[in-house]
Amino acid sequence: MIRTKFWGVRGSIPAPGTATAGIGGNTSCVEMRCGSARLIFDAGTGIRLLGRELASESPCVLHLFFSHVHWDHIQGFPFFAPAFIPGTTIHLHGPRNYLGTIETVLGGQMEFPTFPVVLDELAADLVFHDVTAGDEIEISPGLKVRSAAGHHPGGVLAYRVDYEGSSVVYATDTEYGPDDLDPTFVELCRGADLLIYDTMYTPEEYDGRADGRSRAGWGHSTWEGGVALAKAAGVKRYALFHHDPDQDDAAVERKLQRTKELFPNCLLAREGLELEIRALVGRSR
Repeated sequence: MIRTKFWGVRGSIPAPGTATAGIGGNTSCVEMRCGSARLIFDAGTGIRLLGRELASESPCVLHLFFSHVHWDHIQGFPFFAPAFIPGTTIHLHGPRNYLGTIETVLGGQMEFPTFPVVLDELAADLVFHDVTAGDEIEISPGLKVRSAAGHHPGGVLAYRVDYEGSSVVYATDTEYGPDDLDPTFVELCRGADLLIYDTMYTPEEYDGRADGRSRAGWGHSTWEGGVALAKAAGVKRYALFHHDPDQDDAAVERKLQRTKELFPNCLLAREGLELEIRALVGRSR
């Protein structure tokens, strides 16, 4: 079983306020617990809340996977409590590209004058790992994480977690439409019990019909693209994720209702939502 919890579900920038409180305003962070292993995907502002919970379990060993290094996926790391706890080990996995490594990027955002604590002053043991598309990482016997490249400015990685017959795909910040799916990306998602997928825009927002401003090429998908991927890969359940900060709760709920018309077994990623992903009888709960 993979215990999956959403700590941050927004894209681009935090969106606090009463109009977004139901879905949540923190940026991307998803936790997966596989037995005793603790896996975290992205370090948006949602990781601060996760860190408060994990602090009570520290010192511990954590694996933090970065999809890419745009600000909304790294900005919470300087406020991640376990990083300040001696004896904790944090394995940080992420792509190397023209922006540098995960270590250089995280270090850069914590340099003077933008932050008062530099990376080298953190008390936890930080172990950095470069990841390239197609890598398969064995965390422990029976627990593997596989990567594939998505379509996003500057590059992005999606990750598939397989544990004891259950599988979850974390695929944010990637732009695919119903007619341009990447076969390699589809294979990463093949038969997954849960697909967490970037569904930032409505089709009308994406092509500019909503306000005259096209979002094509910005590196994010619509619910139509998510449905096409879910069907092509034969996934069992699809979670709409990385909601636009300009969409209030009602707008996000409308995306879900439209998605359900084409793929009924879908749900909204919202802060605090916990799912137990099981492979029993071929379905997830």
